[in-house]
Amino acid sequence: MMINSGDVTFILICTMLVFFMTPGLALFYAGMVRRKNVLNTIMSVVFCCGLATVMWYMVGYSLAFGPDFGGFGVIGDLSNVFFRGISASAPGPYAGSIPGQLFAIFQLVFCMVTPAIVVGSLSGRMRFSALFIFVTFWMLLVYYPMAHMVWGQGGLIASFGAVDFAGGFVIEISSGISGLVACIILGSRKGYGIKSYHPHNIPLFVIGGAILWVGWFAFNGGSALAANGLAIHAVVTTLLASAAAMLTWMLVEMVAYKKVTVMGAITGSIVGLVSITPGAGFVPTEAALFIGAVVSPICFFFLTKVKVKFGYDDTLDAFGCHGISGIWGVIATGLFAQTAINPVAQWNGLFFGDTQLFVDQLIALLIAVLYSGTMTAVIMLILKKVMAIRVAPEAEALGLDISEHSEEGYPAFSGIDQ
Repeated sequence: MMINSGDVTFILICTMLVFFMTPGLALFYAGMVRRKNVLNTIMSVVFCCGLATVMWYMVGYSLAFGPDFGGFGVIGDLSNVFFRGISASAPGPYAGSIPGQLFAIFQLVFCMVTPAIVVGSLSGRMRFSALFIFVTFWMLLVYYPMAHMVWGQGGLIASFGAVDFAGGFVIEISSGISGLVACIILGSRKGYGIKSYHPHNIPLFVIGGAILWVGWFAFNGGSALAANGLAIHAVVTTLLASAAAMLTWMLVEMVAYKKVTVMGAITGSIVGLVSITPGAGFVPTEAALFIGAVVSPICFFFLTKVKVKFGYDDTLDAFGCHGISGIWGVIATGLFAQTAINPVAQWNGLFFGDTQLFVDQLIALLIAVLYSGTMTAVIMLILKKVMAIRVAPEAEALGLDISEHSEEGYPAFSGIDQ
């Protein structure tokens, strides 16, 4: 176990690129909301950068990647609080060629973006103080345990053979399911289902999407934890899946509406990125193309049919994009994974002759959905009992930029879209 300067440089660059995904997500989300909520939407995402960092250093890393506590495979112990025992110059237990602290901050930027995805489901009507408390407890009770179960030594999900290369269970499914549960408990925006809500700045949405797309190469490629062939393979599968998903979303729009949209094309690329995340370092390139091509029709159906049918107000579609794409991604990993690509997978996927991995992926999926959904419901219901979690109707009508932050994103705004 020796430090490799090439690997250190690669993971440092990946860490910085993945960090930019959270501000990129803020712009991506902000472009989709109404003008009077643009700053609140940005703030609801970027504050996660500060909160997640401090909590990760204090207890988060230890709870996620520390030695297993109690032998249940659900949470780590407190032996690594304040990065105690995590060296800046010597390898840690999870990567042999980079320092332990570099691995820790690379995992931090994953933790940073995950609650930021969740808050998109709650946009436009939640008090910022309540959101801050929600995210704090969500990381403690959902993200850290999920990271430990999937990636930590002695983790429950890892112990029976399920695999997740870069965050299908930990990031995409946990955030998507949590967003769905939280938005149902919070309730819909005023007038939802009666009047239309239009994005106020599609170019801003595109800029955010572009930042996410670039960062995702580091997100998935860096999860190889070394500058090697597996990292290259993950980048290639990531590119193929996102490109295929963009094209099939455009195709679905053409069939459904006789026109294609910029928002649809960018959304397609994002769901493609999400879908390949769990299998980027496990599936062959041709499978990545298929995974991306299939995910867009699935998500399109959920966004245009299922969401309308059940009437839940998932404002920025954390569930419809991240949750559904993540679910398809972990299932597809069980179908197409190959041990020859990455021996971390103990068995080949179902389409390559083995059944065990596919079954394990389904079991892990059930655990991830039930755990993240249940814990999110507990957090939201307790918060709802002890404090007001929604802004007043008057504040919602005025806009959360002014009512929550006393700021305006566009000072010349005259109230046209209230």
